This record gives sequence, C-alpha cells and structure tokens, in this order.
Amino acid sequence: MAAGNGTAEPLAKGIFASAKQSWGDLFRWKQRVVVTNELGESYTEWHAPERPRNPISLFMLLSAKNWIYFLVGMYAWTADAFDFHALAIQTVKLSNYYERTKTDITTAITLTLLLRSVGAAVFGLLGDRFGRKWPMVANLIVLGLLQIATIYSATFEQFLAVRSLFGLFMGGVYGNAVAMALENCPTEARGLMSGILQQGYALGYVLAACANLGVGGATDTWKTVFWIAAGLSISAGLVRCCFPESEQFRAAKAAGHHISAADFWTETKSMLAKEWRICVYCIFLMTWFNYYAHTSQDSYTTFMLESKELPNDAATRASILMNTGACVGGTIIGYLSQFIGRRRAIVGAALISCCLVPAWILPTTESGLSASGFWIQFFVQGAWGVIPIHLNELSPPAYRSTFPGLAYQLGNMISSPAAQIVNAISESHFVLSKSGKLVDGYGPTMGIALAIVAVGIAVTAALGPEKRGRSFERAGPAGANIHGDVEKVVDNASISDSKMHGAVELESGKSEV
Repeated sequence: MAAGNGTAEPLAKGIFASAKQSWGDLFRWKQRVVVTNELGESYTEWHAPERPRNPISLFMLLSAKNWIYFLVGMYAWTADAFDFHALAIQTVKLSNYYERTKTDITTAITLTLLLRSVGAAVFGLLGDRFGRKWPMVANLIVLGLLQIATIYSATFEQFLAVRSLFGLFMGGVYGNAVAMALENCPTEARGLMSGILQQGYALGYVLAACANLGVGGATDTWKTVFWIAAGLSISAGLVRCCFPESEQFRAAKAAGHHISAADFWTETKSMLAKEWRICVYCIFLMTWFNYYAHTSQDSYTTFMLESKELPNDAATRASILMNTGACVGGTIIGYLSQFIGRRRAIVGAALISCCLVPAWILPTTESGLSASGFWIQFFVQGAWGVIPIHLNELSPPAYRSTFPGLAYQLGNMISSPAAQIVNAISESHFVLSKSGKLVDGYGPTMGIALAIVAVGIAVTAALGPEKRGRSFERAGPAGANIHGDVEKVVDNASISDSKMHGAVELESGKSEV
C-alpha cells in the first residue's frame, strides 16, 4: 500500500453512519485506512491505491510452499464445484431417468444448498479448532463416496436423501480450501490469486460440461459423469494428505500452547459479541451473490435445450464457453480489485452484467448464445472473483475457515430455492421459440431475476466495509488469542515481517457496518 497522504476523519460507528461513510468513500480515489504502528497506536489516513503490477511479478512473489497450498485449495474447490454441477447440467437426463419434472429434480439442488450451511459451520469450526488439513480430507473423501451412493439410488426418494447428505459435506469444503489457499499469500498478490481461486467454481462447471459432452445425451450417461465426480473428490482428499498443516497452526504448536475446548468457545463467543454486525452484513451480501450465480447458471443448459431448442452437444458447448468467460473474468477483475478496490470492482462488474441481460437471453443460435454467455459470466464471475479475498479480509483473523465458509453457505441456504423458483416460473409462462412453438419462458425469467439481483449486489457492496490489505497473521488459531503468550509470539512474528517489507497493518473499514 502506498504511503500516507494526509489525515482522514476516524471511521464512523453505527450501521447508518458507517454505510453513509462507505458510500462517500466509494467515490474517493484514495482509500481510508486505519494504520496501526509497532507500538499499537492507531490512526486514520488517506492512502493512494497501489499502482497496477505485472501479473507475472505477482506470481513470482509466491514461494513454492505458497503455490502448493494454493493449488491444492483450488483443486479441492474445483472438485467440489464439479460435484455440484454434475447434477445441475444433467437436469433433463435425471428428469427422464426418474420420470419426474425438471422442477422436481431441482429439489435436489435446493436440499443440497440448504444443508451446505450446516457443513460449513461444523467443518469450519473444526478447521479453526484443529487445523485445515484433516477436516478437509474427511470432507472430500466422504463427498466422493456420496457421489457413488447417488449413482446407486434406485428411487427418487433415495436420490433426494443422498443429495441432502451430500449438501452437508459439500458445505465444509469452501472455508477450509479458501483459508488454506490464501492465508499465506503475499498481500500484493491477493486480488489476483483470489480471482483465480474463485474460478475453481467455473472450472468445475466447465469440466462437468466437458464430461457431459463426452458421454453423450443418452439418459443413463448421467452416471458416468457422477463416477468422474467421485474420483475427483476422493483424489483431492488423498492429495491433501500429502502436505502439512497450515503455518498458523504449526506456529501455535511450536509455541507450546494447548488450546482447550473452553478456550476455543470463550474466544468464539467473544468474537460473535464483537463482530455480529459484520457477520450479518456478509451473510446478506452472500445471499445476493448466491442468487446471482444460481439464477444465471443452474437453469442455463435447460434454457438452451428447452427454450432455444439446441441439441445436447450444442447446449453443452455453449455452456463450456460461457464458463470459460467466467474463468477469464474472475481472474481479471480479481486482479483489478487489488488496485481499484474490492467494492468498486464488485459494483462495476454487477452493473455491467445487468446491462448485458438483453444480449444474454435474445440470441437463438449456438454462436450467439455462446458469445453472450461468455460475456455475462465474465462479469458475473468477475464480481465473484473478488469474494474469497474480500471475505477473508473482513473475517475475524482467527476464524478464516469458519467465517468465509459459513457466510457463503448461509447465503447459499437462503438462496437455495433459486433454481426451483426459476424452473417453476418458467414452466408456467411460455414464449414463442424460433420454430414458432410455445416453449417454457426461461429467458425472460432468468433475465429479470439477474437484473434485480445485480442491482442488489451493487447497492449492498457500495454501502458496506472494505479492509483491502488487512494483515491475516496478527492472531493465532481460535482459542489461542485469549492467552498473551501465543498472541505475543504471533504478533512479534508479524511485526518482524512488517519491518522486512516496510509495511504497516492497514484496515480499510471496521466491522461496524
């Protein structure tokens, strides 16, 4: 972060005062930051944004160890996304297999999303209490086994029961994977690496779509895609076994401090009492974001098959190109957020995606739908690319497994009916296709929903806090920070690191939102 450029008024306190200040700061090029010096004294300054850096030079800031943790975290998140999209892109096949409506099949998506928040809470707290490694390993291996159980579900009721369990275990992956991938990432590279990491979701969709294209459109071929999904999840768990625990937990162990269950819950209750406003804000923000993703993706293949009358291979190719745009957009806009700010990047991407809605739903050819899908997802997932690092920076430092994962999955839970709502409205309203037939109205339904959600995201992000450049390392694991010895060890290490890099801790925005 650049050197200080003048004293700023202190951060506002209270919900409405903070929202007003955040709105005003959005239109200032300089960033309001809280500077904490080595003596623990804090004051507020205006700082000019960093200048854009060559992405290759940012990549070179990561050590071999940083890269290993990042790539393993991204692989786990990609496998998780493949597992989810293996169902979403095969709704028509599963509808034929179980002889149910497409809306009935999307009930499985709703149940998965509802129970992901439970998994996020359980495995996030385990990750903050015992370390990222073994909760994540157990999570991924059980996910693979549940994909296999889905294949052998003989009845629709069994299918729904297995997918409910699947949702519980799926919810635990995101928090631990993102924390492991980003917690030791150099500050200057966080925006770029966050954008790449989040696109594990889009990459999982692309790989699932490629698998769907490869197996063909026959009804029973959905099982082959699920076998592939099982292999990815189990292999991700086995790969994670090969690497050590995160440095934060190894440092606490080296300090010789035992974290008791009482210590852990004492600090957790203290954190909730202090940080409840930021918790509520992030859940609200992630609710918008999950509606954003699910209304633009979950029914899009069905839209092309049913409303645009494309064959299975053409619809799948268009889906692949659409999510290629997501991978590119998430990386670029995540990178830009390091310089223009997290909130400006989100607001800009959301508003542009809103403007692209007509071009997204009106084309009738494979090439037109591929191009418009590419650009809509460039900005949808571009906004999403900022989220991993934005949530980590807003998170209480000792809860970077629980907080991002739980906020994300609670947003998922609240938005869980998205696919069912889109399908139900679309199947009860009809439009004329290019062949002159009345077809389900997926296009108008998805377009209106996406426009409403995009505006909601822009407003919510504009009124919220931002802590770009915040230090992650000034607290030990959850439960250790009520003891001065470990806090001192970690804090001294952080100060030494700050001296080496000529840095100070910067916190742009507080938890009072």
